Amino acid sequence: MVPAPLETPRGWASPATTLRPGPALTAGTNARAMSDPQEPAPAAVHRPRVARGAPGKTHCPLCLGLFKTPRLLPCLHTVCTSCLEKLELFSVGDARGGASDRSPAGSALLDLGPRAGILCPVCDAQVDLPAGGVKALTIDHLALNDVLLESQSGDGPGAACDLCNDKGVEKRCQTCKANLCQFCCQAHRRQKKTTDHIMVDLDEQQQWRTGKPALCSAHPAEELRLFCELCERPVCRACATAEHQGHPCEDAGRAVHRHGDTLRALLRTARPRLRALDEALARVQAGDTALREQVQAVAAEVRAFSEGHIAAIEEHRDRLLRQLAGQGARRERALRLQSAQLQQLRADVHAGVEFAEHLLASGSDLAVLVTKGVVVARLRALSQADCSVRPGGHPPIRFCPQEKAGQCRGYQVFGALDAQEVDPARCILQGEDLHKAREKQTSSFTLLCKDATGESLGRGGDHISVAVVPKDKKDGPVRTMVQDNKDGTYNVSYTPKEPGIYTVWVCVEEQHVQGSPFTVTVKRKRHPHSGVFHCCTFCSSGGQKAVRCACGGTMPGGYLGCGHGHKGHPGRPHWSCCGKFAEKSECTRGAGSGTPRSLLRTVVL
Repeated sequence: MVPAPLETPRGWASPATTLRPGPALTAGTNARAMSDPQEPAPAAVHRPRVARGAPGKTHCPLCLGLFKTPRLLPCLHTVCTSCLEKLELFSVGDARGGASDRSPAGSALLDLGPRAGILCPVCDAQVDLPAGGVKALTIDHLALNDVLLESQSGDGPGAACDLCNDKGVEKRCQTCKANLCQFCCQAHRRQKKTTDHIMVDLDEQQQWRTGKPALCSAHPAEELRLFCELCERPVCRACATAEHQGHPCEDAGRAVHRHGDTLRALLRTARPRLRALDEALARVQAGDTALREQVQAVAAEVRAFSEGHIAAIEEHRDRLLRQLAGQGARRERALRLQSAQLQQLRADVHAGVEFAEHLLASGSDLAVLVTKGVVVARLRALSQADCSVRPGGHPPIRFCPQEKAGQCRGYQVFGALDAQEVDPARCILQGEDLHKAREKQTSSFTLLCKDATGESLGRGGDHISVAVVPKDKKDGPVRTMVQDNKDGTYNVSYTPKEPGIYTVWVCVEEQHVQGSPFTVTVKRKRHPHSGVFHCCTFCSSGGQKAVRCACGGTMPGGYLGCGHGHKGHPGRPHWSCCGKFAEKSECTRGAGSGTPRSLLRTVVL
C-alpha cells in the first residue's frame, strides 16, 4: 500500500504548486525587489544555542536533516513538525478562564482543559500551542522553498522520495508537497484520493520560482488572487463568496505590497537596535574588564602594605581582601547579568532581523502573507525591548593605606577600603551672594561636599538641609531650594521677603558644614531711576526752559536746566533724577542724598 500523502492545511496551496504568470498570488515571486539591502551579520554572542542548520536555512536544528513539514514558531525559528511533536509539553494555564456553565450538549466544546506549550529548541522561548497542537502552527513556506531549491542544486545531498526514500526523484506532488520517484508517482496517480493531485517535473522548479500562480487547495481550479484581511490568509474567488463571504478581501498584489511596507518599516527600526545593542554590550564588557583591573590593582596595594608587620597584618590583610572580593563580586554579578540580558536580546533581534530580511529577499508572496503576522508581532516586541545600560551608581573602589583600621592582635594597623563618605567639617560654601541679598530677589550659593581627605566626592545623593531664619524671628523661615548636581555640588537658592539680618544653617547628614551658621544682610530692593540718562537738559528736553536737572546746572536766558559748558554742568553724561554718572546704578533720589526737590522730570522728545 502506498502511504498517504503529506498533510496540507486547508485553504493553502503547496509552495510548489504549478502556477501561471499574472496578477494572482505567486508562490515563488522574487521578493528581493521589496526588501532593503542586507547588512553584514553581526558577530554571534557567546551564549551556547542550537544553531540553525545549513546556511540555506534548509536543515532542522534538532534532527539536522532537511526540513519536513517545517513549522514557524512565534520566535521566528523553524523546526520540523515531527521534531516539535517529540518535545516535552507543559501546561500554560486553563483555556477555560475559570468556571463556566456547561450544558450536556456543549460540554465537549467548553471543556478545553489547560493549554499546552513547548520551549523553542533554539532560543528557549515559550511557545503557546494553539488548540490544534503543533500541526496548527504556521507552515514555513519559505523553508520549503529553500529545501526544494537545495534538493535541485549540486550542493545538497539530492532529493529523496518522501514515500520510499529512493534517491531517484522525478516528480513532485504540488498538493501533498511531496517528492516522488517514478514508481511512487504512478502509485500516487492510481489512488482514488490522489488521482487529481497536480504532478510537476522537478526540472520545472526554476520556472515555478519565477512566478507561476498558486492554486487553492479547497478549489484546485481557482487561483489565490485575494487576501482576506479578517482571517489574514490568501483565498480564491470561490472562497471569498463562500467561507469568507462578507469578509474584507483585496487583491493579493496590493496586500503583499502593503504588508511588505510594514515589514520594511519595522526592519528600519530593528536594524539600528543591533548597533545599539553592540555598543551597549561593548560598554558592559569594558566595564567588566575595568572592574577586574581595578580589583587587581587594589589587591596589589593591599598586599604591598601588608609586608610590614607580617604576624599582625596578615589577618588584617585577609580581611581587607575578603571585603574587596565581596564588593567586586557584587558589582561583577550585576555587570554579568546585564551582559547576559543584552546578549540574549541581541540574539533575538538578530534572529528576527535575519528572518525578516530573508523573507523579504527570498520569500514568495504566499510566504510573506502567511508569516507576516508572526514576523510583525515579533519585530514590534523586539523594537520595544529595553537595551539601555545601567552601570550602577557605586563610587570607585579605592584603598586608603594611611587610614587607621584599629587594633589587630595588639598592633595598630592601617589601611581601609575607601567608600568616599562625606565629611561635613570639610564641606565649604561658595558664591557671591553668600553674605548679601536683596528683598524679593532670589539669592543663591553653592555647597561643595568633600570627604575626610579633603577631596571632592564627585557624586550626589547626600542629605542636605538648609534653613534661612530672620534674626529678629518676627517672620517664619524663608523657603529654600536645594538642587543636586550629581557631582558633589549643590545649588542653594532662597528669596527673602523683607530686609534685615538673617541666619543661615547648612547641614550635611544632620551636621553643620564649615562656616555654618552664618549671617546674611538683606537690603531693600533696588530703586530704578525715574529720569533719563542724558548729556544735558537742553538736549534731552528739546530746549524747554522749565525743565530742571538733579546736577543743579543752569543756562542763561531763563533755562532752569543744565547745558554743555554752562554753570553747574558736570561735564559728563548723568541721570536727570539723581545726578549719578553710572548708567547702571541705583537711584538715590529721596534717600537722603541731597537731591534738589521739586525737580521736573526730563522728557525725551
